Amino acid sequence: MSIEVVVPSLPESVADATLVTWHKQAGDTVLKDENLVDLETDKVVLEVPALSDGVLAEIIEPEGSTVLSGQLLARIEAGSAKPETPSPKATPAKSEPATTTLPAEKNSGSTEALSPAVRKLVAEHGLDPQQIAASGKGGRITKTDVLNHIKQQSSNGVTTASATMSNSAPSKAAKATPMPTLPTSERAEQRVPMTRLRAKIAERLIQAQQNTAMLTTFNEVNMQPIMDIRSKYKDQFSKVHDTKLGFMSFFVKAAVESLKLFPSVNASVDEQDIIYHGYYDIGIAVSSPRGLVVPVLRDADLKNFAAIESGIAEFGIKARDGKLGIDDLTGGTFTITNGGVFGSMMSTPILNPPQSAILGMHAINQRVMVENGEMVIRPMMYLALSYDHRIIDGKEAVSFLVTIKDFLEDPARLLLNV
Repeated sequence: MSIEVVVPSLPESVADATLVTWHKQAGDTVLKDENLVDLETDKVVLEVPALSDGVLAEIIEPEGSTVLSGQLLARIEAGSAKPETPSPKATPAKSEPATTTLPAEKNSGSTEALSPAVRKLVAEHGLDPQQIAASGKGGRITKTDVLNHIKQQSSNGVTTASATMSNSAPSKAAKATPMPTLPTSERAEQRVPMTRLRAKIAERLIQAQQNTAMLTTFNEVNMQPIMDIRSKYKDQFSKVHDTKLGFMSFFVKAAVESLKLFPSVNASVDEQDIIYHGYYDIGIAVSSPRGLVVPVLRDADLKNFAAIESGIAEFGIKARDGKLGIDDLTGGTFTITNGGVFGSMMSTPILNPPQSAILGMHAINQRVMVENGEMVIRPMMYLALSYDHRIIDGKEAVSFLVTIKDFLEDPARLLLNV
């Protein structure tokens, strides 16, 4: 029985998807729920699993194709599998499987076993597949293997039939943003198309700057009280809650309590209307191999420190593994971004539309401060609040940021709700 593999239903906000990578090739045995192909949207990477055991009989859409909801991608012959029988007159010591699966680092040299993207690169550069070291599953040659082979030939002074940089550029359907491999010649350039996520980020950043009256206000916070609490309770917290006690939970709590006092900072603009949200869904900016993503911690006001830390840790793992779903990334009433993990001392974060404000955290540095007429050394962090001046006045924005500062410098208030 033939089973169709189709593009799953895409959310209303996602028009189409790009077919990134086939994990199986025509003729391969597949298992039920095994991931067959990755589809990249402008928000997430979706996996399309096999609906039944069988053999991938036919691939309809090649890598790099733009596909729509319900579009046919491939067909599976259910219930059948490729037999692995020894070849005639074979002895046990020299027996070989009848399938084309080969040990790692070896390949058959046949272009039929190559994916469309790899086959295209091999043809464009006039390469011999037998000379390319394979690292893919079952001894298959991956696109990275071909690019590494081209790079090695270039460094050895060997030129391929078509050694132009545009031909060796990674496909725009790449799952992670690739670092281009430039040849050793002087004044080298390489044109690499944006991934869908990077293009969407660019679109939203321009949208934020063009459609909002964005301003940024700054302040600084003494992190010593929070650092003292973490130092005292981090081991016990980890044992009891099975998660680490970081800084972000304090900032989420401080933000939520401050948003309750300044509702317009938690609001959004819809044409001529202001929408005031009676809930607190906090976006946490996370760096992933594909770029910056902002998963949303929903109902953050109802979560304790442990639930916040566990949720953020889960987002980090999902972002790293490309497992964030559409539901993880949609919505949000306020965002927190932490450039301090990369060493940023100060920045002006850009709004995440349709939200009206975003809080930027930065690096903690020991600085000399004056307290009660005396100079002391304190671990200080600069804070930045970018806001939409259309609905948030300057006084309101400054007061909101000062309130966050006060909560962080007296974190017992967050625990006691005072």
